[in-house]
Amino acid sequence: MSSQVRLRLLPSARCLFDEPVQVKVSGLRSRQLVSMRARSTDDKGVLFRSSATYRADGSGEVDLRRDSSLRGSYVGMEPMGLLRSLRADALHKKFYKSDARNPHVVKFSVHEEEEEEEGEGRTLAEETNERLLMGEGVSRIPVRDGNIRGVLFTPPGAGPFPAVLDLYTFGGGLSERRACLLANRGFVVLTVALYGHDDLPKKIREIHLDYFEEAIQFLKKQAKVGSKGVGVISLSKSGDLALSIASYLPDVGATVWINGCSANVAFPLYYKKSQILPALMADISKVVPTESGAFNCKYAMQNPLAEENRATLIPIQQAEARFLFVAAEDDLNWDSKAYMDEMVERLRHHGKENFESVCYPGSGHYLEPPYGPYCPSSFHGVLGKPVLWGGEPRSHSAAEVHLWKKIQDFFRTHLTCDAAAAKAKL
Repeated sequence: MSSQVRLRLLPSARCLFDEPVQVKVSGLRSRQLVSMRARSTDDKGVLFRSSATYRADGSGEVDLRRDSSLRGSYVGMEPMGLLRSLRADALHKKFYKSDARNPHVVKFSVHEEEEEEEGEGRTLAEETNERLLMGEGVSRIPVRDGNIRGVLFTPPGAGPFPAVLDLYTFGGGLSERRACLLANRGFVVLTVALYGHDDLPKKIREIHLDYFEEAIQFLKKQAKVGSKGVGVISLSKSGDLALSIASYLPDVGATVWINGCSANVAFPLYYKKSQILPALMADISKVVPTESGAFNCKYAMQNPLAEENRATLIPIQQAEARFLFVAAEDDLNWDSKAYMDEMVERLRHHGKENFESVCYPGSGHYLEPPYGPYCPSSFHGVLGKPVLWGGEPRSHSAAEVHLWKKIQDFFRTHLTCDAAAAKAKL
């Protein structure tokens, strides 16, 4: 490495996962061409890499907040482009970061590069960015309480804090990332698994709303919780579960629906041992293969508005909770925008004003907390094949930054806290 070249991550090389960093290089030759690189290994041991070519200014400096990439994993000015464009060598890999105790460790480096080549080049400087999922003082407690299997995250301090049930997405196992990051921002968050975690069954054939009712009551009993109602946040298949929770169960104050469906999908829904909603199913013949080997599933679901499927629609018009509907316009998993439009029209028809909606052009299915690697395609647990998620990388990443703040503001507005109620639990 070159002794005079310095790579800095500002304001600190250690930060929270959802915080941006400024990448700066100094000590280069005037107008020198260099390759900026990043690499990180996920929780499954898969290596993800990105690179971009920059030209130093007259003072021998590169600043990713100011300068544009000339070629590589992205082109143009994108301050966090090296993180967004991290990609595995193999196709259809999603960056897997589930356990909140493991930080997202990214190794940044700067290398010599020739004018017209993309050779390895001598390493001039490097720095490690430790991107924490768990902030200082946040508690993480695995939960095995009654039927509930999950993890509870609680912010430091006495509170009171609003409570949120995080359903993340529908699938085996458990993801802690979003729940923990919300706890860093002042929410008591319980993330739960439905199957494939702990002693839960490997597969399921039906879903019982009672499980989520039990989870909500567990959250409300937590000493630091002060909100009268509980928030629910979802993504994908869990979006329709969140709608059903808000429509059928008490104590739900605010619901965030991200790229879900307006009908109950894939599995019949039960409550108090009785079926309350049948399942809307997919038409596999409408799953379209692509040259990459991944499938486009956007129009595979049957139409919930067809007469034979209307019983699968979730009666959101009976919900008292506030809704935040979020739709990615380039979602290729299914037509989230059409489902959102249907729900907005239905609520207005019933004279309801308890909702707001936001659309993100150029964004794909997996809208997650910001500054993680963008995922264009990966394995679909239900379909058993790799699928396209959609989205233009830069637009998708910008949507994640905007949405992350909007979610927090939405919950803070509609989950007001009562200090006296929290104190009474202590």
